[in-house]
Amino acid sequence: MLSKRIIACLDVRDGKLAKSVKFVDTQDIGDPVVKAREYYEAGIDELVFYDITASSENRGILLEVVSRVAEQVFIPFSVGGGLRTVEDCHRVLLAGAEKVNVNSAAVKNPGLIAEASKAFGAQAVVLSMDVLRVSPSPSIPSGYEIVIHGGRIRTGLDAIEWARRGEELGAGEMVVNSIDADGTKEGYELTLTRRIAEAVSVPVIASGGGGHPAHLYDALTEGKADAALVASMLHYGEYTVAQIKEYLAGRGIKVRRMNAK
Repeated sequence: MLSKRIIACLDVRDGKLAKSVKFVDTQDIGDPVVKAREYYEAGIDELVFYDITASSENRGILLEVVSRVAEQVFIPFSVGGGLRTVEDCHRVLLAGAEKVNVNSAAVKNPGLIAEASKAFGAQAVVLSMDVLRVSPSPSIPSGYEIVIHGGRIRTGLDAIEWARRGEELGAGEMVVNSIDADGTKEGYELTLTRRIAEAVSVPVIASGGGGHPAHLYDALTEGKADAALVASMLHYGEYTVAQIKEYLAGRGIKVRRMNAK
């Protein structure tokens, strides 16, 4: 059985580490480079870096910050935000990332997923999706809608169908972020995570709502996720990477206990 992964999420705004609740009330809380190094040394399995305003501000990602983070860590590192073309993705990979996360641009141009997968391999392409719970309708039968530009624009796309299409186009992994749970620290949206995990065959990462190690256990078992993204519970010092992994291991979840440097 493969180990379950714990992934630290670094949301970056104007070069600073930021955190919000349900995508609003965003606060600057530190230096992403310092935090990346801290989490790496603490034994985190992977890092994901999101430039959270790049798409809405119609600009490219902050490559200088990406490079500085990449110099500090020697674990898988993925980057998203403002990636609109294969060339954008290539620049991020050259800056030191191992994977690219596509989100808003992929919704507008699904061919980006296929082009990036062909250019870099499916293992390097992550489809990130921000999902809002809505009333089921003919166009959104699951009751989960894809939103873009940091939750500012609703798309009318059903999240389950978008996940299936993303896999068909060549995405090798998916991040499923619930806006309803984001930053609440009240637990992941397990129904959403499970439904997408059951709809695709690629790894699924639960995102949004982690506040206690028990929430990760729920996401990795009931939610059927392959990995869980954490932010607030690490950023605010409420739990360490070791504490999270010890809790999960104690409940029978296979995790990597040592950071291979």
